[in-house]
Amino acid sequence: MTTLDDALTSTSTPATDAAHRSVTLAEHWLDGAAVPARGSRRLLRSSPVDGSRVGSVTVADDDEVAAAVTGAAAAFDAWRRTPPADRAACLTAAAAAVRDHAEQLGAALTADTGRLLRTSIESARVAADLLTEAATTGLGPAGRTLAGAPAALDVVRREPHGVVAVLTPWNDPLPAAAGLLAAALVTGNTVVHKPSERSPHAGWLLGRLVAEQLPAGVLQVLAGDGSTGAALVADARVALIAHIGSSATGRAIAAVAGARGARLLLENGGKDALVVDEDVDPAWAAAQIALGAFTNTGQLCTSVERVYLHERVADAVLDELVRLADAQTVGDPDDEGTELGPLVDELQLAVVAAHVDAAVAAGARCLTGGRRLDRPGAWYPATVLDGCTEEMDVLATETFGPVAAVRRAPDFDTALAWAGSGRYGLAATVLTGSLEHALRAADRLDVGTVKVNAVFGGAPGGSADPRRDSGQGAGYGPDLLAAMTRLKAVHLEAPPR
Repeated sequence: MTTLDDALTSTSTPATDAAHRSVTLAEHWLDGAAVPARGSRRLLRSSPVDGSRVGSVTVADDDEVAAAVTGAAAAFDAWRRTPPADRAACLTAAAAAVRDHAEQLGAALTADTGRLLRTSIESARVAADLLTEAATTGLGPAGRTLAGAPAALDVVRREPHGVVAVLTPWNDPLPAAAGLLAAALVTGNTVVHKPSERSPHAGWLLGRLVAEQLPAGVLQVLAGDGSTGAALVADARVALIAHIGSSATGRAIAAVAGARGARLLLENGGKDALVVDEDVDPAWAAAQIALGAFTNTGQLCTSVERVYLHERVADAVLDELVRLADAQTVGDPDDEGTELGPLVDELQLAVVAAHVDAAVAAGARCLTGGRRLDRPGAWYPATVLDGCTEEMDVLATETFGPVAAVRRAPDFDTALAWAGSGRYGLAATVLTGSLEHALRAADRLDVGTVKVNAVFGGAPGGSADPRRDSGQGAGYGPDLLAAMTRLKAVHLEAPPR
């Protein structure tokens, strides 16, 4: 069994060094302690930087999943009765621990996924901020009083669900996990957390840092893959499942949860659109597209994957976008000057390459990029495609890579209609100088978040309820806290004299 310092040290060297060292994860965090994994199956891990073998993850078996749920269920009654201020104090301590170890967590995330080191460290700090935010907002209203009979008291209480399963993704795992864990814990639930097997070390380390600030059993952390998650979702003692990940996995979870009546929070795939109106500066529009499409090598739920350009500015925007794509500095994720790192693994690279190749074969024009880089590891360049159509995967299905797929529109309303179509409904961006067009977009786009003139951004606590294949349920802020509770109406009268 490793100490926390040992675990952090094992992944705290730069990603390029970690690519040549074995890092093995063969532990779970159960009932207040790191315990050796007993499962017989191991996942082998390769470095996204150079493809070399970097270690393995021992997958939790069904008995270990059941033990994790048993421990969380046993801890629930005492935790739900813990004063809210004391629960919030635990999260405040967890936020401090995460902030203190932000550099080690960032290095682990970079070693796992190839994410740029500076953004990985910042991601860890955002996770700490989310824990702090929940510790504050979690002390808000816990119900309401009703206008009933004068001689009676009617209230609606908010109560925790019980055991919550939290299943988180690899692409931005630290804030994703911190937000869900904090909301579940501060409202009195206990949690079994299964981080993604594609970012196993970063996810497990974050879970352990938080769990060490809590009573035993309140937060259980399992290493594993889809089979681990499936066993957790199927356990009848899990009252609510919060999942961030692919739409296919979300649908599978929904089928199992629906069959047994469990509650669901799902933030799943995105295919976010960006509309460029005719009255905006082409260079600024191109910079916004590049930011949305190429940040984190296009591996964000809210990455820009569909671009609809008004035909009057299309040529000028594309000229500048190609220049920005070609200027992306590709290299070591540890280097401050690197702008584009590798994809997470060869599987993701194959998806990106297949989408681009199919689009070009169907008539799209590749203006730059479009072929994997000739170097070891999962490297793909910033790519710009023109002449795409809705039938192509680059506009229809989540690509999750550094690809800006462009379609030219004859007018703003046509572009808006195209942006609002499709299977996904996570977020969309509109670049326009017209207040009328901005308001029209906010009203008509059937997505959880509409951003006007800024591809990223938004105030803390804004809820983003995804639509269609992108999921269901509140994702952030007070609305997420509310979703982590259930309502109980209480009517109280004095007995007759």
